[in-house]
Amino acid sequence: MTTPDLAARAARVLAIEAAGILGIRERLDANFSRAVEILRGTRGKVVVTGMGKSGLIGRKIAATLASTGTAAFYLHPAEGTHGDVGMINRGDAVIVLSNSGETEEVLRLLPAFKRLGLALIALTGNPASTLARHADAVLDVGVQVEACPLGLAPTASTTAALAMGDALAVVLFEEKGFSAEDFARLHSGGALGRKLLTVADLMHTGEAVPLVEMGTLLKDALFTISAKRLGMTGVLDGDGNLAGIITDGDVRRAMARGADIFTATAAEVMTASPKRIAPTELAAAALRRMEEHAITSLLVCHPAEPQRLIGIVHIHDLLKAGVA
Repeated sequence: MTTPDLAARAARVLAIEAAGILGIRERLDANFSRAVEILRGTRGKVVVTGMGKSGLIGRKIAATLASTGTAAFYLHPAEGTHGDVGMINRGDAVIVLSNSGETEEVLRLLPAFKRLGLALIALTGNPASTLARHADAVLDVGVQVEACPLGLAPTASTTAALAMGDALAVVLFEEKGFSAEDFARLHSGGALGRKLLTVADLMHTGEAVPLVEMGTLLKDALFTISAKRLGMTGVLDGDGNLAGIITDGDVRRAMARGADIFTATAAEVMTASPKRIAPTELAAAALRRMEEHAITSLLVCHPAEPQRLIGIVHIHDLLKAGVA
């Protein structure tokens, strides 16, 4: 058997599955809008259930909903009839997957759903099925043919159901105004979460911020720099506003000019108008600015009051968080 033969057969499978998705796209109607309205108006959780391969697709749909701002979980229908239905409450909504619409384990759950008054969305390949008749919104995910040459293994049908679940989740989070920042908060351990960290997420605040006044002697400023372990200190004027910064480099340059650490003041050594950043900016932007100016720290100031220091972000914090 040659590689071209195998590739041709794989292409046939992909073509059948793609046709299945295009087919359900053509059948989108008011039921889809109704399903989105149900999910958007749900006060509780979204419960997703399905048996066998439909159950596996249901797990993925529940996970996608949960990761895009909609509280959702998967309920195994067989376990549901043995007590797990107790996890469901009034105010929840249900998404039920069954290609035939006659799956016994799924149908056994319908009385419990109805007793609780739950809105029910059906993803089925049989709009005339028992499941569809009891649903508040029916999404037709039927396909003309399975990719399985025996016509037995769910292939194109499960792909179509998965695609419909994705369509529901995406349209729903668009309707809710779910943002990239919201997504990052739910995926803090992932690459996207790291990219969308803000300066506020990583900056040092309060007692961790090294600060001296303009009249502070250089020797005392050095003590503050050493104690706070950030390689610098902010310098405040008499009104508590940011006046400058003293870094290790500023100290070396001052010593090269002959400054006396016992008599020189912070005001005589500091760099005025230091580089600063707002807490709302991305941590990646802070790293880029540090690289551009060959510095290791940025002073974080209030967006509306640039002289009001609220924190410090250090390059080590950015690297440790995986921003680079």
